[in-house]
Amino acid sequence: MKFFWLLLITLTFLGGTEVKIASYNVENLFDMNDDGTEYEQYIPNTSWGWNEEMHRIKLRNTAQVIKDIGADVIGLQEIESETALKELKAELNRQGIYYPHYAFSRTKNTSVSVALLSKYPIKSALSHPVSASREFRDILEVKLDINGKFLRVFINHWKSKSGPESMRVQSAKVLKKRLNELDKDEVYVLLGDFNSHYEEYRTFVKSRKHNDTDGITGINHILKTIDEDENPITLTSLKECDDCSYNLWYELPQEQRWSHEYRGEQEALDNMIISPSLADGKGVEYVRGSFGRFDAPYLFYKGKPYRWQQSRKFPKHHLGEGYSDHLAIFAKFNVR
Repeated sequence: MKFFWLLLITLTFLGGTEVKIASYNVENLFDMNDDGTEYEQYIPNTSWGWNEEMHRIKLRNTAQVIKDIGADVIGLQEIESETALKELKAELNRQGIYYPHYAFSRTKNTSVSVALLSKYPIKSALSHPVSASREFRDILEVKLDINGKFLRVFINHWKSKSGPESMRVQSAKVLKKRLNELDKDEVYVLLGDFNSHYEEYRTFVKSRKHNDTDGITGINHILKTIDEDENPITLTSLKECDDCSYNLWYELPQEQRWSHEYRGEQEALDNMIISPSLADGKGVEYVRGSFGRFDAPYLFYKGKPYRWQQSRKFPKHHLGEGYSDHLAIFAKFNVR
């Protein structure tokens, strides 16, 4: 037995620690407090039926997905409060999954915010406000300590497509400004619900509703996931551009590059984007080919994501079924 543990420690030292990082928009995880900022259907104990029973079902279902993803670190979107996050942690504990470290970013007067759960210690956590308007959510920056190596994770939830691209560009500029303040060798992962396709510059350009920026996009132009000729940055070209970033959706076959469906259209609104330092062969590295979409069969109903169910007929109410309208995404990183 002693020899076994010695061998395991030696292999870990030589091969590094593999860390799985995920992102999941849980679709409106609310607590049972009436704070005055809730969506109408999540005000506790109204005709909508958001009551303790519905709340507990939502917690159990959300925890089941997170448990099955099996991530060491997970960024979450659409968490109402720190109370809701702690209740989710408690439910995960009941299901045998422990995340001892967490961070939460509550933007003032918004209905939902972003958070992070981690099995590794958190060195620091910062919230970056995008605007004083409740239309924008803060960006959460978390610095993780993984066996003495540091990795920054930025959790995003940009403005939905109900708003024009200029609003997402605004979030991207705040994020890019912070990235420019870091040393060029810093390792970071940008993740979350960007409400942007990985090739937004191609998909939105003819949309009068969205294109109020002369074709400039937050995810592609500001975060520089494309080059000056508007070619996508690849994992190879990432190594030659200190200021660029690589969207991991390109690791999957094109037919699998989606995490959300709206009116029959499959969309890649959730993204995971990495820094050049995660592909330079030093310290912390992205494990090539490890990016994926968590698409367990139980998360689908009639071929579509099995979202949290609400009745379509009056009186409208929660049905206590379903999970989220988003699928989670994940990737692995090797920390030497």
